[in-house]
Amino acid sequence: MIDFTKIYDYIPFIIQGVVITIQLALVGAMGGSILGFVFGLTSRKKSILGYTVRAIIDFFRGTPIAFQLAFFHYGMPQLVKAFFGISFVPTAMFSASVIFIINSSSYLAEILRAGIESIDKGQIEAAKALGVKSSDYMMHIIIPQAIRNVLPAIVNEFITLTKETSIASLIGVSELMRRATIITGTTFRYFEPLLIVGITYYILNKMLSNVGKYVEKRLKYD
Repeated sequence: MIDFTKIYDYIPFIIQGVVITIQLALVGAMGGSILGFVFGLTSRKKSILGYTVRAIIDFFRGTPIAFQLAFFHYGMPQLVKAFFGISFVPTAMFSASVIFIINSSSYLAEILRAGIESIDKGQIEAAKALGVKSSDYMMHIIIPQAIRNVLPAIVNEFITLTKETSIASLIGVSELMRRATIITGTTFRYFEPLLIVGITYYILNKMLSNVGKYVEKRLKYD
């Protein structure tokens, strides 16, 4: 029988998990946006740095985020100890934040690159003919249009990132899914905590989706 009173005392515990989930999503989104912007511009360069960035992007786009979390949190300390003799013991929250930032930036870099390449090259040629510096026409002409063109894809990436924060429970981050598992192990109730967690994720992503639609509408022009 369904009985939500069995988990009533755990509501504050679940709310704390919501805070951690939002923190992870925000850190991943903001850090991923900044690094993704850098990656997106750097990966277009035909240089050693450009090739290195593209290799990083390919690796993080081509491997599961669960593997990335486990490798960084459990594997990297062993590697650092073996090569440098340093005891590197990252917290679960730190490991999750780093991986979400790099993983998100890898996808955002490709989104931004595609947006830049979608801009008519005639605009670049016209800017060059007028003597506009490359840094100026990229920052003030090309990139604003590129971001506007790929905004729906960027919003979808942020929504995906919010949902993927649940994977952080694999390395012990006490976010929503981890706390639902703890409640289940204590009360032996599965449906009630999981339903609350599912609704919470839905509300968070619905809010993010609505914000994205609002921003997209504000940027729309004929």
